[in-house]
Amino acid sequence: MAGAPQNDDEDMISGINVTPLVDITLVLLIIFMVTATYIVRESIEVELPRAAHGGESVGVMLNIVLTKDAKIYVDGVEGSEDDLKRKVADALAKDKDARAIISADKSSFHGAVVHIIDVIKGQGIAKFAINIEKDQAAPN
Repeated sequence: MAGAPQNDDEDMISGINVTPLVDITLVLLIIFMVTATYIVRESIEVELPRAAHGGESVGVMLNIVLTKDAKIYVDGVEGSEDDLKRKVADALAKDKDARAIISADKSSFHGAVVHIIDVIKGQGIAKFAINIEKDQAAPN
């Protein structure tokens, strides 16, 4: 044959084999997916009351949590009432339309929740919301 190569040893490799690269990438992806389930964000345990007609809130600047043993957390950091007042003042200094969302354990006292609302309203936050856990609507 006229155009056939004489010797196979003279052919050069003209492509890159990407199979090992794909294998390594898939193994790394599997390792990432398995270990990602063990990385858990630290959270404060509160049992929220349920309501069937709760809505979503947007634009929240302060996240206030009241636990069943009356501990106050502001943006995930435990503090006192004075710390709450200071953080509200800081939030209002940054944005005059600051908002707050209050998450209170359902076994916490109503008076404690009202006191938190009174404190933030006294500091100047006019818009706040009570965080609930969405419940199934009752059948008609």
